[in-house]
Amino acid sequence: MPSVAMNPIFEELASTYTDVLFLTVDVDEIKAMPTFVLMRNGAQVDKLVGANPDEIKKRIDSFVQSSRVYVA
Repeated sequence: MPSVAMNPIFEELASTYTDVLFLTVDVDEIKAMPTFVLMRNGAQVDKLVGANPDEIKKRIDSFVQSSRVYVA
């Protein structure tokens, strides 16, 4: 079961990216599992369907980098 296999990865990501809020949702509302949704200010900015740890890490890295504001 791919969604169960992703639980340790999900927990590791939550520990690594402490400035990102990780939540789980009721699977009855999702058409495919596992589904990862990245949101900013209440709006969906990315979605990944399937158990692909490398791709979800890549997308979270990109999401975190794009969220940082640099002041000169």
